[in-house]
Amino acid sequence: MWIKSGLLPLLLSYVIALVLMVMPIPTFLEAWRPDWVSMVLIYWLMAIPHRVGVTTVLVMGLLTDILMGTTFGVYATGLLIIAYFTLRHFQRIRNYSLVQQTLVIGLLILGKRLIVYQLEHFLNDAAFHWSYLYPVLSSMVLWPWLFLVMRGYRRRYLIR
Repeated sequence: MWIKSGLLPLLLSYVIALVLMVMPIPTFLEAWRPDWVSMVLIYWLMAIPHRVGVTTVLVMGLLTDILMGTTFGVYATGLLIIAYFTLRHFQRIRNYSLVQQTLVIGLLILGKRLIVYQLEHFLNDAAFHWSYLYPVLSSMVLWPWLFLVMRGYRRRYLIR
């Protein structure tokens, strides 16, 4: 039943995104780690907005806060704000070319990173380093690949 409805494959994609956020990578690449949770959520918000909404984004954001060890709710707030823009404009973004989508993804993730930084700065007096924005670039580079993989995954498991 869960597989037929597409719920299990959908949940599996969230788990994979969370694992990729904490999976060990070489130290010199750590600053470039893409924002997997944001990209996966943006994809699902564009592809099936009637099934993935604000509640899903909030839960994923809080799970990411716990997983990353950030102040509870900071990551969730950033994700909720980009989810609003994605849900508001999903039909337009869906019709963009892959290059245009990549630019939109970059802007959304940049906005989320700046919001999370501002909240961390306000709550924990975090210092800004330019390396904090490297995931924006790596996410943009990986978006076309992720989009194509996720679309194939959605079609294979009939997630609607």
